[in-house]
This record gives sequence, structure tokens and C-alpha cells, in this order.
Amino acid sequence: MLFPLRVSLREWWQQPHRDILSGLVVAFAMIPEAIAFSGIAGVDPRVGLFGAFALAVTLAVVGGRTALITSATGSTALLMTGLVSQGEALGEGLGLQYLLAAGLLTGLLQIAWGYLRLAHQMRFVPQPVMAGFVNALAILILLAQLPQLGLDVFHPEKVVVQPSQLPAVWLLMALTLLLIYLLPRWTRAIPSALIAILITTGIAIGFRLDVPTVASLGSLPSGLPVLGLPAVPWDLNTLGIILPTALAISLVGLMETFLTQDILDDLTDQTSPKDVEARGQGIGNIVSALFGGMPGCALVGQSVMNVGYGGRTRLSTLTSGVSLLAMILLAQEWVNRIPMATLVGVMIMIAINTANLRSITEIRRIPRSDTAVMVVTVVITVLTHNLAIGLLSGVALAGILFSRKVAKVIEVAAHREADDHRVYTVRGQLFFVSSIYFRQGFDVHEHPARVTIDMGDAHIWDQSGVAALDQVIRRIKRGGSAVQVINLNPPSADLFARIGVAEEAGGRGGEPAPAH
Repeated sequence: MLFPLRVSLREWWQQPHRDILSGLVVAFAMIPEAIAFSGIAGVDPRVGLFGAFALAVTLAVVGGRTALITSATGSTALLMTGLVSQGEALGEGLGLQYLLAAGLLTGLLQIAWGYLRLAHQMRFVPQPVMAGFVNALAILILLAQLPQLGLDVFHPEKVVVQPSQLPAVWLLMALTLLLIYLLPRWTRAIPSALIAILITTGIAIGFRLDVPTVASLGSLPSGLPVLGLPAVPWDLNTLGIILPTALAISLVGLMETFLTQDILDDLTDQTSPKDVEARGQGIGNIVSALFGGMPGCALVGQSVMNVGYGGRTRLSTLTSGVSLLAMILLAQEWVNRIPMATLVGVMIMIAINTANLRSITEIRRIPRSDTAVMVVTVVITVLTHNLAIGLLSGVALAGILFSRKVAKVIEVAAHREADDHRVYTVRGQLFFVSSIYFRQGFDVHEHPARVTIDMGDAHIWDQSGVAALDQVIRRIKRGGSAVQVINLNPPSADLFARIGVAEEAGGRGGEPAPAH
């Protein structure tokens, strides 16, 4: 159904204290990212924050995967910059309005993709591509923290830390990481990241350390989001403006969401319905747009973090959204004083937990082709900062390498039945990639009186396979030999009969075709 309401008690209530605490920690991590992604898109910080709140709360109810964290993301924010700029060129403030309209259309498209079972295409994403995807995401998360540590040598204009602030910034970041990784040795009752945020913020306030804080990113909203439709002309011209962006966001967002689902399913040994999640993402983006928020998708890092801290139900997702709004409205003064160095430490932990370390530590055991696919996925994703391009590049390379492997499994063996009769036995799959190896298996320069091609252990898949068999038959006949093709299985024989030129294919069920 269109609104997949989830009311199962088990999906909401298992260990509520762990879900609530985990959701609270995730909310802290969502604030700086939502503000940063708003800047990437070219809109006010409240657009990202309201989007994060609306998406988290809505997906807690209608999503297909428990404990999945959905918010504004970098991969979708990058797709919005052109639309916002185009809108602003048409009039001041129209950039945001066109973005909200695109968010509504994104949601409608994702609902449609859910019913069209787009998720089933994810079956074609190999494991090395997924490993490359998460490793690239971990690298992008780390690279995004460099300006806060004064290390972004490639983009010095983004550095927000003064040289005099660096010692305190690095000290707070290091202390945050130490607390995150050492505290679990003594207690796991409260997430160590939450304790680290409280302790390091207290130190920064108590010692009056001069370091960038959350307030340095931009002003937080002071009121609740208001329900309303985007103020754009509702005509075909508007549709032409927003459709390309909405289409891109809908596909990229679902791609990242489905991969995040796979990661969480693997971590928790569960299976979740992707079609339901696709429709839920669509509903979430519609709600976000109606409340003035930007569209988004699942966050890999925060979702892994949520599960890592014990979040298992929809309550953790709901808590993250409600806590985020409560913090920016009710505890804004304290949130503004959280050091960015502390949140950088949390994000570094998220990056480490996101990365597929096994694909790196066991790289010598992994086939070279798989390693190449993973590396290409990582490199292209990091260079383009576009998860969709990296994913598609990895899938394309994996397909090429797989085709090369499959091509070599075809085998043509020759033997003589008599001095004037030569038999070729073909085993394997005959299609566009393997056709060259198929042709190389025949000696077309030898011309016995009779030649038999036994295809009993082979299968023809496409027009290229038919053309290869056609060519072999013609070249052998040209030398004066009579040719028979026997034992073609019914699908191959049917394909050859429909598009083949030579007429020597036949002999179904083991009976040879008459020679021509």
C-alpha cells in the first residue's frame, strides 16, 4: 500500500534504553553534517536541519528497515547546487522554493520506483563494489573533517581553524577518540560517544578554550518548521526545471539507501524489504519538502553508528529525529557551544566503523580482479565526490572483468573419426565475448570431406554467438567440406533458425542435421 505503516511492537520496543541513547548520540552527529550539507546545496542551515528531522521521524514510521538513519546527505546535496543557482537567477529566494518542489517530485518518483521494484536491480552490484563504496564513503567522511583540523591543503579556503587554535583542537579531538574507544572497557550502559561529547564540551567551556564550535557553522533555527507548499508556478515550465534534479536525487538517494540496507542487514543478520524502504523514502522526502527541508537518503555512517551502539528498532530512528529538533530548539545555547573538534572525533569514529577493513587487511587473499574493482570504485568516488558515479563505474568494470572470465570457459576440442571426417566438440557459453575464442578453436584451412560440429555441451546466447557459428560454417564449406551441426539445445537451435544465415544447425535431441 502507499503508506506502509509499521505498528509491530517488536519493531518499536526491544531494549528501549539502548535505542534512545543510541538515537541521542546519532542526533549529535547529524547536526554538523546537516548544516554542512545545507552549505553545499547553497541554502540556509535550517533547510538541512528541518530535512534531517522530518526524514528521520517519517522513516521511523514508514521505512522498510529498522534502525536506518535517514537525513540530508552529501551525495544528494551535490545534485542540488545547480537547481538552487538556477532558481536564484530567476528571482531572490526562488532557489529554495524550486529545491522544495524538486523534493516533492523526488518523493513521488521514489514511490514509483518502489512499485516498479527498482531495488531488484541491486542484485547486479557485486561485493567488491559494495566494499569500494563503503571504503570510499569512509574516506569522504575523513576528508570532510580536514578543514576543522586545519589540514585541507587542497582547499585552504575551507580551513576554519586559526593556527593559534590548532593545539586545543587536536587535543580535544584526540581526547574524544580516546574516550570513545576506552570507555567501553569499563561500561557500555551509556554510549561512549555521548560521554565523550559531554566531557570534552565541559572541558572546552570550563577552560574557556578558543576553538570553533557548532555556532561557527551558522545560526540554528529558532522555531518549528511550518507546513506549506513551495511558492513556485505549478506549470510545465517548472516541471522542466526541477525534473532533471529530482530524477537524479531519486535514483542516487535510493542507490545509497539500498546499499546502506545491505550493510545493516549484514551487521544484524536480517533481511529487510527494499521496495517498502523505497516507498518510505519517497514519503519522507515529500514530508521534508512540505516542512521546508531538503531531500535526502540513508546515511551509511550514522546508520552503522546507530546499530553499533545498540539501536535495533524504529525507536532509535525516531529518537534521533526528535532529539535533533529538541536540541536545536530547547538546548540551542548548549549545542552551539559543542566544540567542532569533538564532533570531528565522532565523525572519525564513524568513518572507521563504516570502512570495510576486511577488504583491506585480506587484500592478498582476494582475487586481483575483485581488488581492481574495489580500488576503481574507491578512486572514482573520491575524485568525483559522487557515490553514484563511483558505484556505476565499479559495476561496469566488474561486468567487463566477469565477461573476460566467462569468455575463456568455452572450449573447442577436435578429433578425427576417419581420414575424411573431422569432429569438433564445443563446450561452454557462446556469446559476444567468447565468440573470438570459439572461432580460434577451428582449423578452417584443413578441408576433410566431412566436418561435424557437436554443440551438445554448448549454449548460444546472442546474435554474436550465432554470427560466430555462421562464420565458421561458411569458411569450412568454402574449402569444399560438408558441414553438420548436431545436438544444439532447443533455445540455441531456435535462435540460430531465426537469425542464422547458414542452414546447417539442427539435429535436436542428438539427431544430426542433414549435410548441405
